[in-house]
Amino acid sequence: MKALPSIDPTLPPDRYPERVWYTSYGSNTHLDRLAAYLKGGRPPGAGREYPGCRDPAMPARSIPVELTGAMYFATESAVWGGGRAFYDPDADGRVLARAHLVTSGQFADIAAQEMYRLPAGDLDLAEVLTRGRAVLGDGRYETLVCAGQVDGLPVLTFTAPWGMNDVPWLAPSAPYIRFLAAGLLSAGAWDTDAVASYVASCPGADGHWSPRAVTALLGSGTDGNRPP
Repeated sequence: MKALPSIDPTLPPDRYPERVWYTSYGSNTHLDRLAAYLKGGRPPGAGREYPGCRDPAMPARSIPVELTGAMYFATESAVWGGGRAFYDPDADGRVLARAHLVTSGQFADIAAQEMYRLPAGDLDLAEVLTRGRAVLGDGRYETLVCAGQVDGLPVLTFTAPWGMNDVPWLAPSAPYIRFLAAGLLSAGAWDTDAVASYVASCPGADGHWSPRAVTALLGSGTDGNRPP
């Protein structure tokens, strides 16, 4: 298994970096899924085609990381059906994630597509890199969070402006779970049991997905219905 890189929790000094670690805790942990955001297209099982980034290059590197906080599933996805993954940095726990080394422009374009918008320009990252958080709007993925730095570059993600206990939790769909779990597994830092137990324990999935069901879905090679 790969060693897990540690995140330096201090904020990086460069407020206008050319590259950032876009840190995915949802289905974009999977490189095939992320490719739809970068190159454009429709990933298997998704209900939407993505326009892609202005720069379609794949990440220079992708590394496994763990964030402080909690992942939960809430609000219904028009793309996958079922709950979406969100990150609450103020909650107790740990979040398994995958950090992709992309340009700042690609990060802005991915964020735009998460809000069903066309990529239109770069984001001003100065506030999030100064304060650790920046609320750009009230949309579900318009709150930027900087978890620190790796190799001097910011570890950035986006989430909702609300907290984990402020909204009803909703179970995620089988295709969504499969991309998320397979992406974490392919990162190489966690084995199948660890990934399956983690995903099944997250609020929204807990009580609807068991570790055994997540493991079966990982091994099925399909995007079928949720196993019992």
